[in-house]
Amino acid sequence: MLLVVSCWLSVIGFNMNIIVLGVNHKTASLDIREKLAFTEKHIEESLDILHNFNVIKERVILSTCNRVEIYASVNNIEDGIKGLKDFIYKYHEIAYGNLEDCFYTYFSEDAVEHLFKVSSSLDSMVVGEPQILGQVKDAYTLAKEHRAIGMILNQLFEKAFYVAKKVRSETRIAENAVSISYVAVELAKKIFGELEAKTVMIIGAGEMAELAARHLLSNGSKSILVSNRTFDRAVELARDFKGSAIRFESIEDELLRTDIVISSTGAPHFIIKKNMIERVIHQRRNRPMFFIDIAFPRDVEPAINEIENVYLYNIDDLQNVVTANIKERERESQKATEIIRKEVGQFLNWLDGLEITPTITALREKAEAIRLEELEEALSKLGTVSDKERLIIDNLSSAIVNKLLHAPTMNLKKQIESTDGHWYIKVVRNLFNLD
Repeated sequence: MLLVVSCWLSVIGFNMNIIVLGVNHKTASLDIREKLAFTEKHIEESLDILHNFNVIKERVILSTCNRVEIYASVNNIEDGIKGLKDFIYKYHEIAYGNLEDCFYTYFSEDAVEHLFKVSSSLDSMVVGEPQILGQVKDAYTLAKEHRAIGMILNQLFEKAFYVAKKVRSETRIAENAVSISYVAVELAKKIFGELEAKTVMIIGAGEMAELAARHLLSNGSKSILVSNRTFDRAVELARDFKGSAIRFESIEDELLRTDIVISSTGAPHFIIKKNMIERVIHQRRNRPMFFIDIAFPRDVEPAINEIENVYLYNIDDLQNVVTANIKERERESQKATEIIRKEVGQFLNWLDGLEITPTITALREKAEAIRLEELEEALSKLGTVSDKERLIIDNLSSAIVNKLLHAPTMNLKKQIESTDGHWYIKVVRNLFNLD
């Protein structure tokens, strides 16, 4: 198998480059990203179209709500990027040049690092979010099933999955909630431990309150009470949560069996007051209660925090936790970046390992061609030369070439194992004009 690969690489001269063309939430507005988005059917069709581009040898299309990217291995970087741009403009029927301010391009080392960061969620809108890795895997699988990838992108994406797993296991980048609703759930867990037996009451119908309730349900809460000044709305929301609707005037009575309260009404005054909770907590025999006040103006009187076993967080409190958690994720992302850079170097060494055989072969072939040319010229100037003399001169020139190339060849093979190995390949190819 190794012999077959080496022969194949020698035949094509191995000059494969990895490139990326894309837009994401940092470079393009939502309407542009929607315009460029690919459905699964469109991806399959596009993989076939890109197959007809001679410069593009392998391709993977990643399309999510926050990014559209095409990864490719190409013979020529400049032609490859131009080919991908031509395809995007034509396929989506956009006037050529209109997206130049939105596009970003990466090639070689930067392209590898970009994919590793994307897969590890360092390039996501919310750093550490887990969804992107699954989306990258889906894009890879679809391309693989469509026979759009070969040895280069296959190895690249498999390495990206390994790196993403390593980042999650060796850093805390996915920990520390960074959304209001998730923070509320995490705080509830700290107070109650397990949430399975806890009853949640939603007061009002605010979007964040609803989202927090959904997160509580997904974390084990099974009992949901919903109250709203418009009872029909409470019934509707309770049906969504498979919970129970309660009348607004019955809130105090129902608080007796409620552990977690999420309030988000438009009331101009407090609807939950200290004296009310003092009565309730006494009847509950001091079993803890957790209040999340997401309303503005606030629904819950701040003084209830003075009551033992009562915990109140308003939207500012939650946002402060979110901000602190974001900073913590940023610190962890620095550790993740160090991991990624090391893995980029290892992948490039693997890639250069494929290139070393044709590079050494090309170097020796070039030297041999020069030797033969100079040998013939020298012999023609000498005039009549015996076969023995010709053989001596031929062996002499051959020995000189072999001895000159021996040390560079051995050092090249040795350096390919180092972190700077890929630079040695590039220097040799440029120095001797092997491309």
